[in-house]
Amino acid sequence: MTINVWNYLAEYETEREEILAAVDNVFRSGQLVLGPEVQEFEREFADYHGAPHCVSVDNGTNALVLALRALGVGPGDEVITVSNTAAPTVIAIDAVGATPVFVDVDPDTLLMDVARIPGALTERTRCLLPVHLYGQCVDLDPLMEIAREHGLKVLEDCAQAHGARRNGRLAGTTGDAAAFSFYPTKVLGAYGDGGAVVTSDPEIDASLRRLRYYGMEERYYVESTPGHNSRLDEVQAAILRRKLKRLDGYLERRRAIADRYAEGLAGTGLVLPPLAEGNDHVYYVYVVRHPERDRIIEEMGGRGVSLNISYRWPVHTMKGFAHLGLGPGALPVTEAAADEIFSLPMYASLTKDDQDTVIEALRETLTAL
Repeated sequence: MTINVWNYLAEYETEREEILAAVDNVFRSGQLVLGPEVQEFEREFADYHGAPHCVSVDNGTNALVLALRALGVGPGDEVITVSNTAAPTVIAIDAVGATPVFVDVDPDTLLMDVARIPGALTERTRCLLPVHLYGQCVDLDPLMEIAREHGLKVLEDCAQAHGARRNGRLAGTTGDAAAFSFYPTKVLGAYGDGGAVVTSDPEIDASLRRLRYYGMEERYYVESTPGHNSRLDEVQAAILRRKLKRLDGYLERRRAIADRYAEGLAGTGLVLPPLAEGNDHVYYVYVVRHPERDRIIEEMGGRGVSLNISYRWPVHTMKGFAHLGLGPGALPVTEAAADEIFSLPMYASLTKDDQDTVIEALRETLTAL
């Protein structure tokens, strides 16, 4: 049996009765859209972050799109972000008519190199969009100083950082707004799509609530700029409420798995994921580096271990973003990393035996290179 990078089945068996009970409660409630489960999940997720407002939406991409719109970002504006991210980060910027402007990443953590932001600023810059990648946080203190100095909005992309902290502060609680994804693979994952935006600003909260519901405040009456149909459904909210109670346990388990990888793969020649000073990593993915990455992946597949690459193609090199006029060589640190990075199996229900199999197969593969 193949050991996959991610698998939810063992977790489902453990939580099955609770999940099915939650779903049954929704189906028996008579209310399937924007009902009590959504309301309670929004309150509980906001409380987890110590924030006054949470607006749930249908997926993480639309969390970014609606947050950008609520922050006033639109055509003619520029948003500074990174190319070493999932494409939806940049797709969201394009979706509101703004232009993504990329800065390179730190060569160790592969997180946004905040020191490069001043060189990317123009009179059109409207927003900074740091991506808390792989499970740990961008250093937001200097980034927020830049934002305050230049009057910029800050939107945190927290799709990969549920529960991550920097200097004790949770991801998603520093900027003007923070977008989360609840795609099933995430640290806090639904059984389908889902997303949310957390904010401390009541005006942003109100705008988001209109935007996710066509621009309406009352049924059938569009109050402001037309919005979207971007509601989290009651079933996913009910599941997420039950899983949110387990989030800290998921994080503890992921960190234990990461510690075992670090111990078992020490001295193999792999570059293991560094922990930036002040960060509490949640290991959404366990990303390592090696110059023989593709050979390793092929060999491990033959040994029954499936590995992944996050991400093989930097966004600025994709054909879909050729209109930005950036090609190979534009972001050398990002591009060099893309040739070497790959992810090992990482999920809270990964068993010790399966992890030992991964470690042993990887050690043997690396020795034979």
